[in-house]
Amino acid sequence: MDATTNGAAQTKVDEEQARRAKRAALKELNIAEAGKEPEKALDSSLKRHTALIKRMRQSLAAENHDQILKDINTLSLEKYVDEIVGAVVEGILRCKTEKDVWSAVEIISALHRRFPKTFTPALISSLSASIAPPSRSALAALAPEQREKEDSARVTRQRPVLRVCAELALVGIIRDAPDRSGGEWIMKAIKDLLSNDPSLSSLPLLLVFLKSYSRPYLGIVPPASSKQISASSEPGTLSDATSEEAAQGNGAFPALIKEEDELVEKEIRDRFKKMCEGYFDNVAKKLVIEHDRLQEQDRRNHEAYIRSGEIFEDRQQAYEKMTKSYEKLLASCQSLSELLYLPMPTLKTASQKTESIQIGMNTGSSLLGADSEDTASGGGKWEDEEERRFYEEIPDLKDYVPRSVLGLEGDGADESADGLEKERLEKEMVEEEFRKLEEELAEMKIDENGQAAGEARGKKLEDGKGDEDVDDAPTPTPGTPKESPSSTPQLAPQGPSQLLTALLARLPDATNRSLIDQAAVDFAFLNSKAARKRLVKFMSQVPKSRIDLLPHYSRLIAILNRYMPDVGTDIVAMLDEEFRYLQRKKKVVKELAEVRLRNITFLSNLTKFRVVPPHVILHMFKVCLDDFSGTNVENLALLLEGCGRFLLRSEDTRVPFAKMIELMRRKQSMAHLDQRQLLLLENAYYQCNPPERTARQVKERTPMELFIRHLIYDVLTKKTIDKVLKMLRKLDWNDQLVLRTLHKVFTKPWKIKYGHIPLLAMLTYDLQRYHPAFSIGVVDQVLEDIRRGLETNLYSMNQRRIASVKFLGELYIYRLISSSIIFDTLWTIVTFGHPEGRPTPGMPSPIDMPDDFFRIRLVCVLLDTCGMCFDHGPQEQKLNNFLAFFQLYVLSKEALPMDVEFMLTDSLEAVRPKLVMFKTYEEAAAAVDEMFAVAYQNAGIATGDPGEDSGEESGEEDDEEKERAEGDDEEEEDMALGDDTIEERAPSPEAVLLKSKQENIGPSEEDEVEFAKELAKLVTDTSAESRKVDKKTALALWDTALPPPVVRKKKNEEYDEDGEVVIGDTAEDAGVMKFTLFTKRGNKPQTRQIAIPAESTLAVQTRTAQMQDKVEQQHLKRLVLNYEQREEAEELKALEARSRQGPIKIRLAG
Repeated sequence: MDATTNGAAQTKVDEEQARRAKRAALKELNIAEAGKEPEKALDSSLKRHTALIKRMRQSLAAENHDQILKDINTLSLEKYVDEIVGAVVEGILRCKTEKDVWSAVEIISALHRRFPKTFTPALISSLSASIAPPSRSALAALAPEQREKEDSARVTRQRPVLRVCAELALVGIIRDAPDRSGGEWIMKAIKDLLSNDPSLSSLPLLLVFLKSYSRPYLGIVPPASSKQISASSEPGTLSDATSEEAAQGNGAFPALIKEEDELVEKEIRDRFKKMCEGYFDNVAKKLVIEHDRLQEQDRRNHEAYIRSGEIFEDRQQAYEKMTKSYEKLLASCQSLSELLYLPMPTLKTASQKTESIQIGMNTGSSLLGADSEDTASGGGKWEDEEERRFYEEIPDLKDYVPRSVLGLEGDGADESADGLEKERLEKEMVEEEFRKLEEELAEMKIDENGQAAGEARGKKLEDGKGDEDVDDAPTPTPGTPKESPSSTPQLAPQGPSQLLTALLARLPDATNRSLIDQAAVDFAFLNSKAARKRLVKFMSQVPKSRIDLLPHYSRLIAILNRYMPDVGTDIVAMLDEEFRYLQRKKKVVKELAEVRLRNITFLSNLTKFRVVPPHVILHMFKVCLDDFSGTNVENLALLLEGCGRFLLRSEDTRVPFAKMIELMRRKQSMAHLDQRQLLLLENAYYQCNPPERTARQVKERTPMELFIRHLIYDVLTKKTIDKVLKMLRKLDWNDQLVLRTLHKVFTKPWKIKYGHIPLLAMLTYDLQRYHPAFSIGVVDQVLEDIRRGLETNLYSMNQRRIASVKFLGELYIYRLISSSIIFDTLWTIVTFGHPEGRPTPGMPSPIDMPDDFFRIRLVCVLLDTCGMCFDHGPQEQKLNNFLAFFQLYVLSKEALPMDVEFMLTDSLEAVRPKLVMFKTYEEAAAAVDEMFAVAYQNAGIATGDPGEDSGEESGEEDDEEKERAEGDDEEEEDMALGDDTIEERAPSPEAVLLKSKQENIGPSEEDEVEFAKELAKLVTDTSAESRKVDKKTALALWDTALPPPVVRKKKNEEYDEDGEVVIGDTAEDAGVMKFTLFTKRGNKPQTRQIAIPAESTLAVQTRTAQMQDKVEQQHLKRLVLNYEQREEAEELKALEARSRQGPIKIRLAG
């Protein structure tokens, strides 16, 4: 792609060339005049020598530059060389800017030329000591805080010294050999600083060095950053060139100088660059390690927070310190990456770190809104696909453990028969529960007190069962949390018992699927009756606060239950006994609340793994229903949240559980429950049985629509834009569906990545060659979207508005629109909706309130995108006028937020670095008024006479068009001042339009009579007024009688378009000529159109005069063009004459 470099890139190139030339000249001077004796007698005054040394110690910056050089050239200095060396080293420390550094270099060069054998070696030795790395033993003896302060102070001291040393090596003072530069010396100094620096405290020094000296020492040139495309590029070829440039990697500027003119040898540059790249690799590896450590620490903090409910202060402080260190390292690595033009390392995200914790916390979470594809595909039992995999995709131990360990040597037929028998028994028990439930519903009646008649029977049955439990079984007590081993034993576990102890100690940390599955495999290798009993006991002692472990422990039990059924049976029996115990302790509410939560949650998770038989969980639900009060209400809510959805949508429990829920709803309506209990039951019910609602309508798209969206949204990148363009051209552009889809995709830039908006504009530019109407439609729609955004001003549309404005700026970059559209948009943004198009602090607009700063963002985005293009020609003045009004708009707002203020400052500095900002609204208003006055005055002078002056203006405009490189149209030149004038833009186009759409066949009799009256009245008024006023007032009245400047400008444009001049307009009929009559009623001018036959004397004379004006205008245009051509020829001759006399430097503006 033949793209011209933009102004900023060309400036960088010119600055680098200027620095190289300056260094080369000083180097040549230092080599040629080293040791040269002064031509005049020197002063040996002690006072002047003392003053010079004192001044050097204070600073070698630019403010002391001239005086120090004068003293060096006039004083003897031989006896004070050692003191001067110390003073120079101290003065270097106060050189902060590039100008100060160069001042120090020139002073040192002057001293070097006088004393090359005494001053220079001593200075180099002192500078080498100044930038030497610190002693590691001394740093190790310091405290961490003191070491950090010492490193910071050292970097501050060494920064200016390193910059001065780098310059001295380029100007021939620090040298590796008589015929070599000092690049090797500098590389060794930097290598010593960076070596053995695990804390990376010297990294800022490398960043400072690369920022200023990457070009001379490393040979690094910045990639091409051109944005404005060449006016000579053909539409349709932009994508090819862009794809080739992206395929070749980072483009770079052409070589600034020849190899023999380089200040540092190529071999040193290559080694230096390789060393810096290797150091960047080490920094990147350290960044990845620190990132992983930070993520791991964050995960541990999260788990600690779940276990204890808080994060201790020492852990929090350590995490904050680690975060601060990581952010500092990340910023340094990013800066190093930008300076070396190397990619940043890929940092892993922590999206999977809390996977298991989320599962544990979300067990029994809300089901509302989960009735889409997951519900349909999984029978509706699971909230999402992740939960389905967790509860259904259980590994088979047979695939990981030998069959002999699992006790599978027997016949498989017996196992299958046992399994079928077990399923049959379970089904019978479920049917029995269902039969009892139906009897309960049939006998249920409501008495006068609002209680169910069957409740008493249920209570008696439960009391009876409770008595039996007391007699036959011991009363279990809630288990106390078992303390995990404090630390790992020093010796590795040897026997099965020690291995099992270590495995059980690891279980509280097994908080994801992979860890718990591995724990099940490890337990299978330790399988024994004693091990299974220990596991059951461990499961009965889960800490009350670790509810998040229960889903994973349930998965462990489900994996083992397939081959060790006694584990699942014992745990279910233990939980059943605990449930019965809690039923007898219903009055103990607060003390056993956490135990109840753990019991119900454990049972619910085991039910979803099908470890708890369906009849057991249904019986528990029925027990809670029989005594529908107190803690049983909370138990029912927990059961519904935990496994209600699963039971209601499973084939074997759907019918009985639905009946139970119906019974619960009836009792809920009859019981007197408090607000908290009602809310618990309602939430639980709608979680397990969410209300039906219509499914979201997925928009159906044709394959062609999907293909086009895939090309633009997924495939389009800088490397693939050429392929996308070819595919789009191959589409059937005669198909209205294809055309409509393309229009939608291209006019919605907010649906693609923000960084891909320039690519979309590039595609639009390439397509205009083949389908110009399509590109015009895209531009029209983008302008309409921007206008609609200003009219509605909805917060939800802000992202779209930003993307649309960015797209409009990119369309200008690729020459799809003219600059007049950009300026129209800018003026519309700051004036739309304000009274008379002028924002005023005391007159807020409903669609642009004083505390709404979004329009400022829109203007900044547009200026950042294409503002750099308006730096010459008429567009420069247009932008200056707009920026003056834009400051008025900003000052009419309230105090700007910090982010908006920074964005505004950056944007204005990018387009006009030397712009002086107005401090107050009144100051800005005065400047805007003055700007408008000048615009009005210029417009009046340019169009004061409809004859000669109009021709001169047109000729000047044509000249400006010839000089413009972009080739903007004539309308843009005509509106150079009109765009900036709000009062001229306010009226609608109909107010100044002289063409009439109606057919005129000639004036009627009534029109002629009225015309005669108005003409007589006009003549009378004019003659009467002319006798009463002086000459100045008469001229003012004459000006008011003329057509407005906007009307005359419109007439001149129509004259240029039609090819013949008119006072009014020539009608479409050849036999009629239309004139416009301007009258005045009161203070309001009025226009009126009169049709005159073309054969009349007035029409013939008018046409003849217009033709003469046109001929004269063309003659003047030729004279001006010939004059400019002669001037250019004379300048070229003068330039050639000067070039013969000596070399000349030509700077080509980008």
